[in-house]
Amino acid sequence: MLPTGFPDAPTIARLSARMLLEIGAVHFNAREPFTLASGLPSPTYIDCRKLISYPRIRSTLMDFMAATVMRNAGFEAFDNVAGGETAGIPFAALVAERLGLPMSYVRKKPKGYGRNARIEGVMNEGDRVLLVEDLTTDGGSKLSFVDAIRATGAECAHTAVIFYYGIFPETVDRLGAHGVTLHHLCTWHDVLAEARAAEAFDPATLAEVEAFLADPRAWQTAHGG
Repeated sequence: MLPTGFPDAPTIARLSARMLLEIGAVHFNAREPFTLASGLPSPTYIDCRKLISYPRIRSTLMDFMAATVMRNAGFEAFDNVAGGETAGIPFAALVAERLGLPMSYVRKKPKGYGRNARIEGVMNEGDRVLLVEDLTTDGGSKLSFVDAIRATGAECAHTAVIFYYGIFPETVDRLGAHGVTLHHLCTWHDVLAEARAAEAFDPATLAEVEAFLADPRAWQTAHGG
């Protein structure tokens, strides 16, 4: 079912951040930093996969995502919704349901047997595909998924995520250079603002997170990155 409410972007960002905090998807730890997929340290970690276990929050966020992409890209802008393996698959299915569109998914690499395919489901030449994932840091993984979609003869000029780090300025430029526009619901800055308002973490931890967000590369270098 298409969502009928269209909150403005700041309201969506604030409420999305609040929901992520409410279910414990947000982790701040400045004393024992997390290690990101890049191998670099970070005082922040987000676990969007937890969302699938919370139906009310999951449903609201998927309404927000459908509304966001329709408002930003158009109401008839897509023919197919594709999820990135693995975290993007459930969210793509939920968004596709709301937009009334076919759903497919993209493997990280060919499965190595059978058709050796990267695309599962039906994706036709000329389809305008929305790539859905749970989050993006620097946009790197999105490029591989986009290339796999385009290899079928389909088009992919938009990707939508629940959470965008929002601290690496090269991300939007990197995607843009590949012909892809990023749509997101909230960033670390939104989460930090809500965490402060809710006093969800102690002041020292919040101050360290703020320092990281202000200059992540410098913070990582100072902490062994």
